[in-house]
Amino acid sequence: MPFSDEQLRTLINLRQRYDVWMEAERQLAQLPYDLRRKIVDGKTYLYEIFDHRGNGKSLGRMNDALEAQFNTYRDAKLAAQAQRDGSLPVVTESARLYRALRLPMLSSGAGAILQECDRRTLLGDHLLVVGTNALAAYAIEAAGFLTGAPDETEDFDLAWSATEGHEGEALVWSMLKAVDPTFTVNTERTFQARNAKAYEVEILVAPSRVGTMGRNDRPKPVPLPEQEWLLLGRPVDQVAVCRDGTPVRIVAPDPRWFALQKLWMSDKATRDPLKRPKDRKQGVALLRAVAEAMPQYPMDAGFEAGVPDELRPYYEGWCSGRLT
Repeated sequence: MPFSDEQLRTLINLRQRYDVWMEAERQLAQLPYDLRRKIVDGKTYLYEIFDHRGNGKSLGRMNDALEAQFNTYRDAKLAAQAQRDGSLPVVTESARLYRALRLPMLSSGAGAILQECDRRTLLGDHLLVVGTNALAAYAIEAAGFLTGAPDETEDFDLAWSATEGHEGEALVWSMLKAVDPTFTVNTERTFQARNAKAYEVEILVAPSRVGTMGRNDRPKPVPLPEQEWLLLGRPVDQVAVCRDGTPVRIVAPDPRWFALQKLWMSDKATRDPLKRPKDRKQGVALLRAVAEAMPQYPMDAGFEAGVPDELRPYYEGWCSGRLT
């Protein structure tokens, strides 16, 4: 069901305004928390401050090089803060219009996580949004509502997608703890983290990418062969809004492969039987949207030639009309 002109205009403005705002947020995230001059025994030193408590370390006694470093930092921080503070009101305005126009939304719990992922430049290169939360991005990519696709969820699935190793780093865990320090790993399902409000975040990974995740990172995903399909093709990259009005960027797998994997999941014996009907409906609705409204993702002879044997029955079943 195509979006109206007003809805399309709101989406374009939201993306432009979000990009400007998030660019400033990323710049601030890459800068030290603070740099301060301190006088000790009558001598001036430059200190790097790590947190709001004032913890930090000395960078040395002030000299020309440290003075230049301090001035460069101060100018960069002031410029980024001005860009962030100036763009936030218009981003918030676009988010309000987005909600008023009833465009596709995500659950509120996903908002802070996605913003922190984007602030730390983890989206796409390190993490993909998978599961039901990806549907909002696919609807925007299709410029219309995905009719017949259930989109309610109270948990959040992310897939680790990094190609380079991060030994010794805990990129996912530090991101989650920055969002909410009450996150803990579920000891019975070590690929899942939960916060004090029982909001669940699951980390998934393809066998080909498990070795690139830091040894000390958490939660610990179980390698799943079907995750390999979600690494194929070209990801979708869109900006949406959560139910609480939080604007977020979503980078999700190629919709063709996501849809076929959903159909395959609907027949997986170990899949939660309560989720299997939803998987089937989402897969069928998304393939229909790709065929009708996403020419940028062609299902042509080249694509068909790359469909693996495990997914071929579902693709052929949909093409023949047997899957509805």
